[in-house]
Amino acid sequence: MTIKEGQGIGTSCRLFPWILLLYKDVNLNDTDITNAYCGKNGLGTNEEMRKDAISLLAEELSLQKDVADDNLQRTKALITGAKKTSSHYQKEAEKCNAGMETCEEAREKAEAGLIEECKLSALWEKRAHEHGWKDERRVYQ
Repeated sequence: MTIKEGQGIGTSCRLFPWILLLYKDVNLNDTDITNAYCGKNGLGTNEEMRKDAISLLAEELSLQKDVADDNLQRTKALITGAKKTSSHYQKEAEKCNAGMETCEEAREKAEAGLIEECKLSALWEKRAHEHGWKDERRVYQ
């Protein structure tokens, strides 16, 4: 008696110890019974298992590609956001630098005007002293 794939109790390898007990009187060795019930060396089983393995690998690759594409898309979006933010801050920095230059120019003009005003005040004070004016606010001479 030979056991063909799909005959008997089923193809579950978990039932293997019980199957051995049932067929112990028949002239079959353990390997024949294991192969028949565990799906090994069946006529179309190896081919089907190869097809299943290939389809599983293809599906796994497809899923990994989808994940990689999602990560790439998210990364591109983050880069775009970072570029926009960087551009915004660059423009703000340029405005700030222009304002600083304007302020520095105004400070230099004000300083030059103050120096001229001090010179003019000193000249008028000197002339006033020459004409007899005494500065009552000054304690020192």
